[in-house]
Amino acid sequence: MTELGPVAWPPAPIRTERLVLREPEARDRAAFIELFSSPEVGTYIGGPRPRDELERAVPEVPGRRPGLFVIDLDGAMIGMITLDRRDAERPGHVRPDAEEAELGYMFLPEAWGCGYAAEACAAALDWFADALPTEPVVLCTRTANAPSMRLAAKLGFTEVERFEEYGAEQWFGVWSSVTPSG
Repeated sequence: MTELGPVAWPPAPIRTERLVLREPEARDRAAFIELFSSPEVGTYIGGPRPRDELERAVPEVPGRRPGLFVIDLDGAMIGMITLDRRDAERPGHVRPDAEEAELGYMFLPEAWGCGYAAEACAAALDWFADALPTEPVVLCTRTANAPSMRLAAKLGFTEVERFEEYGAEQWFGVWSSVTPSG
């Protein structure tokens, strides 16, 4: 995983009580298109993308890249999690060199409200903490996205700052697996 450091990719599938975090497969293509074309999912990320555009653009095996996990429930994709380097040009950083990993997640609306996001993100953060134990992870979400704000708190992210970006107030927080000594 060159983007995040010296980590072999893809890792073995990560199993939680109800979910599997795995690399994308061809069978996930329809779910990727549904995810990115969903008006509900697009509410806080700049809106949905046109389905016909996605049908043309999404490859046979979508999203296959270091840092992207498909969230699988009973053999079907219900969402995705990404761990990528936060763009140095964007506001919000906790390191002077802007070398932080950023957690992102998107779930199909039918998976909302079931605790899947918390379960999957916690598993991804545990994996990341084992792979890169000294690395902080950041998260940015619109303050208007109350469910995402609750998830950030549940996962243990601490607010660093708020700023305006994409025409809306953003909440920026950090998570660290490093336990303070004391």
